[in-house]
Amino acid sequence: DHRDLHLSIRRQRQMCIRDSLKIKSKILIIAGSDSSGGAGIQADIKTITSLGSYAMTAITAITSQNTTGVKSIIPVNSKEISNQIEFTAKDIKPDAVKIGMLHSKEVINSVIKSLKKIKAKKIILDPVMVAKGGKKLINDPAIKILKNKLLSKADLITPNIPEAEVLTNSKISTIQDVILAGNCLIKLGAKNVLIKGGHLNNKNIQDVFINKKEITIFKNKKINTKNSHGTGCTLSSAITTYFSCGKTLKKSCEMAIKYVNHSLRTQPNLGKGHGPVNHLNSIQIKKNFR
Repeated sequence: DHRDLHLSIRRQRQMCIRDSLKIKSKILIIAGSDSSGGAGIQADIKTITSLGSYAMTAITAITSQNTTGVKSIIPVNSKEISNQIEFTAKDIKPDAVKIGMLHSKEVINSVIKSLKKIKAKKIILDPVMVAKGGKKLINDPAIKILKNKLLSKADLITPNIPEAEVLTNSKISTIQDVILAGNCLIKLGAKNVLIKGGHLNNKNIQDVFINKKEITIFKNKKINTKNSHGTGCTLSSAITTYFSCGKTLKKSCEMAIKYVNHSLRTQPNLGKGHGPVNHLNSIQIKKNFR
């Protein structure tokens, strides 16, 4: 009887291990780091992992920061960023690529070359340009090359309103302005655009998905919280994960918005400033790991 019971437990454990090791897809993240773990590459890894996929990284910059602000940024040189992308992809071919912070025109050019070299598919670009306080994070030559060369290479771009304003040289204060900016980005070469509506002064958040054929507005109640650090990185990584697993871009956006909203509702309340969201909200920890 004891022997049968041990065999049964062993079989259950083996089945549990088999189930838990099924990785849905492989994603390469090209972005900057966040030493506090709430945004950047750390948020990307947590999001991708908690949604069941495998995360690889090419780090573009190292930041010293916490929830109250950024102390320093050390850029990684473009050759080393290319090495990370190409050498990683040579061994483990990514099913999708998520691009975050790119700090100079040299880096953008080298990333474009490397993506072509590895024949990257399913590219999601989060054009990180403006810090929470409104400060521009990249210079005008880098913005120009991002607009002229990188925009058209991505399957989707996910700017927030300040970033959409920089890219379109326009002022956005209404939902109609958002739609106009989205159409402007399509004319600039973007295939699909998701403009995040968090900066509009409304009771509801309206995220607008646009391409040449359709306009979809995702409406959700605004969640009042100071713990929203890394929401942009988290959203774009969640979209990349769902898209890499075969969901359509529109469905990927819808599901990723739900994931971010739930991560905001269950935020862990860490730090003295803008705290992180709860990336673990999608995970149920089995009793034997508690």
